[in-house]
Amino acid sequence: MRKGLPNRLTAAAAILALAGCAGPRHLPATQRGKPVSPDAILTQLRTPTGADDSVQQAAFVPPSTNPTELPMSTEQPLAESGLIEAVLRQNPTLDEMRATVAAAQAKLPQAVSLDDPMVGVWTAPGSYPSDHVNPAVRFEISQKLPWPGKREFRGASAAAEADAAARDLDDARLQLVESTRAALADLFVAERAMAVNREAQDLLKEFRQNAQSRYKTGLASQQDILQADVELVRQEERAVALNRAKRVAAARLNTLLHRAPESLFGPVPEALPAPADSQDPVTLRKVAVSARPDVKALADRIRAEEAALGLAQTEYKPDVELMAAYDAFWQGTDRPLQFQVGARINVPVRIARRAAAVAEAQARVARKRAELARLVDQVGLQVQEAYEQVRESRQVIALYDDRLLPAARSNVKEAQIAYTTGKVPFVALSEAQRTLADRRERYLEAQAELYRRLATLERVTGKPTITSADTPSPPSTTSR
Repeated sequence: MRKGLPNRLTAAAAILALAGCAGPRHLPATQRGKPVSPDAILTQLRTPTGADDSVQQAAFVPPSTNPTELPMSTEQPLAESGLIEAVLRQNPTLDEMRATVAAAQAKLPQAVSLDDPMVGVWTAPGSYPSDHVNPAVRFEISQKLPWPGKREFRGASAAAEADAAARDLDDARLQLVESTRAALADLFVAERAMAVNREAQDLLKEFRQNAQSRYKTGLASQQDILQADVELVRQEERAVALNRAKRVAAARLNTLLHRAPESLFGPVPEALPAPADSQDPVTLRKVAVSARPDVKALADRIRAEEAALGLAQTEYKPDVELMAAYDAFWQGTDRPLQFQVGARINVPVRIARRAAAVAEAQARVARKRAELARLVDQVGLQVQEAYEQVRESRQVIALYDDRLLPAARSNVKEAQIAYTTGKVPFVALSEAQRTLADRRERYLEAQAELYRRLATLERVTGKPTITSADTPSPPSTTSR
């Protein structure tokens, strides 16, 4: 019996040594205690995933986000649908959110898993040199089993949190779509306003030539020429500001596309996609409450809190720990009690602690439900506000189309005729031209504002059905 005992001790020690050495050996050295420098992190961002075959990849591998691998054609005109698709494919925000979803989903098997079994070894060193007793040693293995239902509640909570993370990803997509449309509207306004500015400069040059001809014949003063020069410089100053606005808008789009800010685009469309008629606000509010990802995410988090409440209520039930042992501490010739089995349970007598945990979980559920009620109210307000802003923009554009722009054009024509015949001074002609150029730019901004507000209305309703790139476009605004 003494000869077999050292072998058993050696085997047990080997098992425990292997268990203590087990660990994530596939991690690189920089993740096993050594600090990672910022330069190394930036280098990893520029290195395609999978370049180092010696490192075992994790279950979640985001797509490559190297900006040099994401070119866009500089010959094809910018299209809303293609631009949005490219942003949703290339923007690193979604990679971040996908990683968050993957991390939340990975918590589910952790939540429902049993604790690791426990292995124990006891021995009495003084029994080995003794001639009166046998060597005393005990091997034990145990497994803790939670009360039925606890693992299910943990799993339900983790699954609800994973669902909420997926809803957050959907909400991030909606926000990226809105940001892309807003940046496209800014780029459209800057590009088309530059065309209006060039036309205004050409018209002012024509006015200046006319004033110069009249000055040579004695029908006008030199002040008319100087006034034309002042207006030309004013338009050149405006061109500088518009060029800056165009570069900034392009940089915004490039940032959304995960490209260098100075990257080039194709031609800007002559007109933004024409908006379809939106539904009444009552219908839109119903759609928003049922379709908004953030509302659904909060409902998922309520489910997670309710599962946590159920888990807190089951803490009044004891857990069971089963065990089996080989015990050689018993002495005697026949040694009848070498193998043993048993069980342990905790006695849940700390009622105050468990009652407080239940009260805390109930308060968390109540808080989330109140948060959901507040969010639903906010959704209604956001939909109503966005709807009213869209209606305002449509009314403003109708005023420009029906009255303001035709009147401004007629005013310039009449002022030009009146100046040629000497009925009005040059300053009246320059003022009429300046008003027309300003109104044309404001008209472009009104169109872009309608497009932005429709994008906002689409986001707050949670359904991309407000605008359509397939809808026929209005006439070009350059000639308006």
